Amino acid sequence: MVNGKRTLIIIPALNESGSIADVVGEVRGELPGVDVLVVDDGSTDRTAAVAAAAGAKVAQLPYNLGVGGAMRLGYRYARDHDYDVAIQIDADGQHDPRYVPKLVDLLDDNDLVIGARFAGEGDYNVRGPRRWAMVMLSAVLSRVARTKLTDTTSGFRAANRRVIEMFAGWYPAEYLGDTVETLVHTARRGYRIRQVPVAMRKRMAGTPSHSPAKAMVYLGRAFAVLTLALIRR
Repeated sequence: MVNGKRTLIIIPALNESGSIADVVGEVRGELPGVDVLVVDDGSTDRTAAVAAAAGAKVAQLPYNLGVGGAMRLGYRYARDHDYDVAIQIDADGQHDPRYVPKLVDLLDDNDLVIGARFAGEGDYNVRGPRRWAMVMLSAVLSRVARTKLTDTTSGFRAANRRVIEMFAGWYPAEYLGDTVETLVHTARRGYRIRQVPVAMRKRMAGTPSHSPAKAMVYLGRAFAVLTLALIRR
């Protein structure tokens, strides 16, 4: 339980055997009343075994579906097991579970709460095309959601029962669809979206795959995903 709500932490993971034990251990230490579900998204390493040994429930996908496919399974588990709240946390250790109660608090008056970088807490910074894409997405989606959103690609999110039910039946697997398209879909159906400032940390293991070329690809994909999300009903 977190703030009186039965809570499930969903951690989508692909080849995160180097960090998943620490992430699960930290979540269980900071939030002893929650359940932790690791969705192994077709990993080729020992992610599933390491997560189970750390005390998490584990669901394994037979092949890689991406974050969207993994989260859809997580939301279905949350719905089928009658959780009040489902919270997505990344498997690389960048999300601090100490912020979880703040996200859950805002669910008293909202349906989907985002843990936002670039909202006045922490020193996380992004430059170049990737930052341009984030600014563009935030400007457009703030208007769609009718609330200020500074970090629309954040994977640190809390959903209440109504949104869990919706995401269990519909959740895009396409690149950026799990963030951008879900926000458009949620806002257009009248659900209330809010953000709470959070500080982002460095990865516990591995290295991020950033480069100028990949940043430009990210910018192009962000425009394409946003356009499709706004067209779709």
